[in-house]
Amino acid sequence: MAFSLYDATVANYLQILGAVGGFLEKSLAHFREKGIDPGEIVEARLTPDMLPLRFQIVSVAHHSRGAIEAAKTGVFVPPSGKPDLDYAALQALVTEARHELSALTPEAVDALAGRDVIFKLGERALPFTSEGFLMSFSLPNFFFHATTAYDILRHKGAPLGKRDFMGRMKLKG
Repeated sequence: MAFSLYDATVANYLQILGAVGGFLEKSLAHFREKGIDPGEIVEARLTPDMLPLRFQIVSVAHHSRGAIEAAKTGVFVPPSGKPDLDYAALQALVTEARHELSALTPEAVDALAGRDVIFKLGERALPFTSEGFLMSFSLPNFFFHATTAYDILRHKGAPLGKRDFMGRMKLKG
């Protein structure tokens, strides 16, 4: 069996989106138990010049669901900050991304190989093939923002461990 674009991208997105949904839920239970306002957590960051948890979660959805959409349409732009999203809305965003990606077939994703994708950042336009975009830009960004979200929650005291980040692994049999 050949390793496919779907295996390299969507399968990884789904695993980590499941983990992100799980660690957001686990963290919320912890914060409620400790009397910590989830609104404060949404704006938490590791350092003053870093974007907050809200942006990290928006970016996780954007660099998974949005990246596949870009491979279909040929254009990717940076995510908006979405300052109005509260903790529950961030959880819903992750759930929506998982549902949309779960509906994709391997054949549909594999058929995107070779297409052109332009990353537009203001006046700049960076040209990619869809597989180059997904593998060298989208996946690294996806993992970066998922890791940063996890780190922010850990920093704020959520009882998370590596297993919470890994999510459901694809075990043999």
